[in-house]
Amino acid sequence: MNTLLQDLRFALRQLRKSPGFTVVAVLTLALGIGANTAIFSIVDAVVLRSFPYPDANQLVVMFDVPLKRPDTLSGISYRDFRECREQNNVLSEMAGNTFHDLLL
Repeated sequence: MNTLLQDLRFALRQLRKSPGFTVVAVLTLALGIGANTAIFSIVDAVVLRSFPYPDANQLVVMFDVPLKRPDTLSGISYRDFRECREQNNVLSEMAGNTFHDLLL
């Protein structure tokens, strides 16, 4: 334990002697810890945790597949969504969303 305290005192003296290196070292550690925390937070939220819905394994995503281009997917129109919702007798609930491209 005594040698650990001596090593820490020596390290602090060396860091005080070279403030440029100290600043670079502290900033590098801070950036590394921050990036690591951010990446693991994203992985935890996206991969490890399940959706905040009961029976999340029963969620369904609907797409429109054009007959002339079956390799492409696109969203369905609101009119088609409304029609699907009215004729639905399989799903317990239906919801939709939309995305907009914002150009400056």
